Amino acid sequence: MFDTATTALLRAVLEEVCGSVSPSATSSRAHVTSKILEAATRGETSQDGLRQFGHKAVSEAPTM
Repeated sequence: MFDTATTALLRAVLEEVCGSVSPSATSSRAHVTSKILEAATRGETSQDGLRQFGHKAVSEAPTM
C-alpha cells in the first residue's frame, strides 16, 4: 500500500505519460500502469524516475 502523496504522484505520472495514448487503449494503459506500479514497489518514488519507467512502458505497450 502506498501513502496518499505517493498515490497522487503515481496518478499524475500515469496521466502525464499516457497523454498520447488513446483512452480506449485499455491494454496499453494497463501495461503502463503495471510498469509504473512495479517500479514504485521496488522503491522508485521520484517523479523523474517514474516518468522514465512510464515512457519506456508506453514505447513497449501492446497495440491493437
